[in-house]
Amino acid sequence: MPEPVESAEVKSPSYDLSKFRLKRILTNNSVRKSISLLGTFPDLSETDDAIVVFEKNAYRESDVATAEPPTKESPKKPSYFNAELKVATEFINNIYGSFQVVPSRDLCAVKSTVIYPATDKHIEKYSVCQKYLIRETPDLYQKITKPYLTSSQFSLDWVYNILDHKQEKERIVFEDEDPETGFILLPDLKWDGRNVENLYLLGIVHKHDIKSLRDLNGSHLDLLRNLRQSSKDAISKRYGLNPNQLRMYFHYQPSFYHLHVHINPVKNDAPGIWCEKSHMLDTVINNLELLPDYYQRATLPFVLYEGNKLLDLYEEEQPIRKVLVLSDDKEQREKKPSTTAATEVFSDEESEERQCKRIKLATPEPKEAEAVKACA
Repeated sequence: MPEPVESAEVKSPSYDLSKFRLKRILTNNSVRKSISLLGTFPDLSETDDAIVVFEKNAYRESDVATAEPPTKESPKKPSYFNAELKVATEFINNIYGSFQVVPSRDLCAVKSTVIYPATDKHIEKYSVCQKYLIRETPDLYQKITKPYLTSSQFSLDWVYNILDHKQEKERIVFEDEDPETGFILLPDLKWDGRNVENLYLLGIVHKHDIKSLRDLNGSHLDLLRNLRQSSKDAISKRYGLNPNQLRMYFHYQPSFYHLHVHINPVKNDAPGIWCEKSHMLDTVINNLELLPDYYQRATLPFVLYEGNKLLDLYEEEQPIRKVLVLSDDKEQREKKPSTTAATEVFSDEESEERQCKRIKLATPEPKEAEAVKACA
C-alpha cells in the first residue's frame, strides 16, 4: 500500500491495492504479458474509476546467472537456478521437456501501474477498440484538433510537479536547468527502473509553451539538439549504453501535451513505436533545419480510437468510419466498407473508346494468348 506523501504543495492519494474491485478487463496483451483492469477502490469511493495495469517484468541477464556459491566477499544474488526453484513436470518426450517453474520470491515480482481517479480519456487509452488513421492538415489542426486540445486533455499537474521538484525528485536521471534549452530526464512508468535492457526514459522540457510537434519551429533547434546530445551523454554515463543503440522520438498525437521525448534501446519493441505515431528526434531536427516552419505546414497522420470525442469531431468534417465511393450515376454516396471494388464511371465520350480497349485486352491475338495466360 503506497504511503501518503506529505508536502506543503502536494499531497499524494493513498489507496490499498488489495482492496481494488474489478469492473471489467480493458486489455489483455499476451505478447507484452500485460493486463489492464478497470475497477474501483470502494473504501475510498464507489464512483471514482481506477485503472490497474499488471505487467510481467522483463528478464535480467543477472537473474539467470549460475555463479559459484556465495562468500562473505560476494553475497548471494537472486537466480532462477538455485535450491528455491520449484519445478513441476508437464511432459518429457525424447530430448524435449516442458515444465512449470516457480522461482524464488525475489524474482516473482509483477510490475503494477495505478491510475486513480481515472478519467474517460485514460479508460479510452487502455481499452481495446477500433482504430482510424487521421490525416491532419494544418487547416484541420487549427479548425478541429487545437480547439479540442485546449478544452479537453489530461491534467499536466503531474508534469509540473516533476519540473518543480515537488514529486519524483529522487527518480531524476539528469537535469539541465536552463529555462530555454533545459529538460529533465527520468524513467517512464513503463520501465521498472531495474533492467537496463528494457530502459525507457522520458525527456521532459522545461519550457511550458510547447505542446507537441505542431508548436516546434526553427527557434527550438538549440533545445532539440541539447535534448539529443545531453540525453545520450547522461545515459551513456549512468547506464553504459552506446548512444548509437538508442531510439529517440516524439509521439503524435502525444498522450499529454507538454513536449517530451521517448528514449529506449533500438533492439526493443517499445509501445508506441509504430510509423503512424512516432517521429524520430533526428528527423524532426533535420526537417526544421531544412524548413523552420515545417510542422506548421506539414500534414501529420495520427491514430484515433473508437470512442474518442476528437474522432467524432473529425467525422463531422469528413467521412472517417464510412468511406465514399462512386456510384453508376456519378453521384457520391455513403457506403459501408466493402470488399467489392468501386464501380468505374466514365463520360459518354470516353465510354466507347474504353469499351473497345477492354474488348481488345480481353481477346488477345492468338500468338499473344499464351503469353497473356502465363502472366495471368
